[in-house]
Amino acid sequence: MQRKVKAYIEEHHLLSSGQPVIVGLSGGADSVALLKVLCDLGYHCFAAHCNFHLRDEESDRDEAFACAFSESMDIPFYKTDFETLRYAREKRLSVEMAARELRYDWFETLRVELGAQAIAIAHHEQDNVETVLLNLVRGTGIKGLIGMQPRNGYVVRPLLTVKKQEILDWLCFNHLDYVTDSSNLSDTYTRNFLRLDIIPLLEKINPSVSEAIVRMAENLTDAELLYRYALKGLLEEIREEGEGFRIESIQHAPAPKTVLYELLQPYGFNRSVVQNIYQSFAEESGKVFYSATHRLLKDRDRLLLASLTGDEEKDKEYRIYPEDKEICCSVKLFLRREVLIKENEICKDKRVATLDWNKLRFPLTLRHWREGDWFIPFGMKGRKKISDYFTNNKFNLFEKQRVWLLCSGENIVWVVGERIDHRFCVDKNTKEILIIHFFEE
Repeated sequence: MQRKVKAYIEEHHLLSSGQPVIVGLSGGADSVALLKVLCDLGYHCFAAHCNFHLRDEESDRDEAFACAFSESMDIPFYKTDFETLRYAREKRLSVEMAARELRYDWFETLRVELGAQAIAIAHHEQDNVETVLLNLVRGTGIKGLIGMQPRNGYVVRPLLTVKKQEILDWLCFNHLDYVTDSSNLSDTYTRNFLRLDIIPLLEKINPSVSEAIVRMAENLTDAELLYRYALKGLLEEIREEGEGFRIESIQHAPAPKTVLYELLQPYGFNRSVVQNIYQSFAEESGKVFYSATHRLLKDRDRLLLASLTGDEEKDKEYRIYPEDKEICCSVKLFLRREVLIKENEICKDKRVATLDWNKLRFPLTLRHWREGDWFIPFGMKGRKKISDYFTNNKFNLFEKQRVWLLCSGENIVWVVGERIDHRFCVDKNTKEILIIHFFEE
């Protein structure tokens, strides 16, 4: 087994000599074998043990064994304790997922502290088979069917090509003890149910079902690489400048639903929401969809993305005083007070507002649009609702939410970056002006 692991490490470039590696040591057969093999191969190892306190005295027994085994091999031992059940409740996770998050977060913290090259985990061939089957019954794409990979970031799996029985035989041959997790003997957990009940049934159809599943996963690994390569070019064609996608381009793609999912999955949209988004293509504009981090607007012939972090700004107001020279929030305003020399020097750029200083009442207020807001656009005499201005100028929902209004008392002075109010413009009686330059962050 040692030669097999050595060849696998070299084939996939998992570890290099001369740099330490953290080994996840539960005390079970797989982790004991991994630690021993890596040490025998000459790697400088640190043992890391997590006590999840899920099995009362048995959890403490495992910790004591892992510590003693590390000491017997003269290997530095690190351990941590987790309140796993409380974490699972707080995060609304299954106990299995909670333990996984806690374990890998701590392993990574330890890796950084110790300057280790990698975190070696004792997943073996049977674990990989269970992962593929678990993903299959939950519903997955190609990525889920390729199972565990030899490397995932700093996490490496040197035993992934080794069978469980090979590990047990090797431990027996080398007279190495290990502890048995009693929960592995129960079919309460999904993985155990697959291991103890489903896989034995599949073996009645094909005694070599595990090898067949691993072979399928290996074949699909290359298919996944080709898929990603082709998809990258397709997504680049569809993506617009900024965070937008043209619906027609998605619809003309070879597999539009899949393309839409691949476009939106990085922003946290799951398949169910993506299906609803796809159905909205035939509906009217204005529908908004949410993930945990983003919102997406179906706006006529486009999909527009925006981060939710900007929502915290929507109710904020900023005060601007006569002495202020610069305002920074999600926009930047640079302010300059001058004596008016020639009226024809006034800048016509809509990102620059030139206002009659003496018509303003300080402090000015910078805020977002509210229902009922109105102003008198420059060059006009009558009122216009801000909402009507948005409609006439084809503002989408996100653009409306991003617009700032500069106000003097209750009156709107400037729809920032758009148009000033006629009541505050420069006229023949103006002596001093306030020039404001607008820059978006």
